[in-house]
Amino acid sequence: MLHSKYDQTLALAGIYQAASLVKQIANTGNANTAQIESSLETLFRFDAHSVEEVYGSVAGVSHGVKILQQHLNDKSTRDIEITKYVISLIMLERKLSANNSMLNEIDNRLKGIESQFEFFSLDHENTFAKLGQLYKDTISTLGPKIIVSGEQLHLSNERNANKVRALLLAGIRSAVLWKQCGGSRWQFLFGRKSYKNECKKILARI
Repeated sequence: MLHSKYDQTLALAGIYQAASLVKQIANTGNANTAQIESSLETLFRFDAHSVEEVYGSVAGVSHGVKILQQHLNDKSTRDIEITKYVISLIMLERKLSANNSMLNEIDNRLKGIESQFEFFSLDHENTFAKLGQLYKDTISTLGPKIIVSGEQLHLSNERNANKVRALLLAGIRSAVLWKQCGGSRWQFLFGRKSYKNECKKILARI
């Protein structure tokens, strides 16, 4: 993959998209179905040759680009909760990348879930349950756990809880991709202007 700022921005937007959707589900019990599917589909694009292919198209991560742009524009437009999730996902990616056995387990189990798509679609309750369990068995054990804030009514709903875990897994996928594209915590902190310019160009294309 090319390590361009464009690719880094798409991958970073993928993390923001997952984090934003997690917040929506935790607080309202709902989120845009197409955006959820776009994020979860990244988990099953094993042989993508470009960052765009991972997301299907630029449109697949457009929500994340908008959220990222909001966070880059002005401190007053930043959402502390989403930022907290993004930072946590980036930190967990570092721990995961150092754990080859866990990476292999995740890869094998995702391929097992994919093999059942002829019976259960991506947005089927069974798929959410399997992805949620995969997150609990792997990422959740790395620590520190991501504490999701929201309405207890929605968080105690098992389907919503599985969606949240599945989206956190997708957020980790984007964090891995961002790192593969040359993204780093220093760029995350100090590369705001270049990421902001890329967001503007990307949204102008959609």
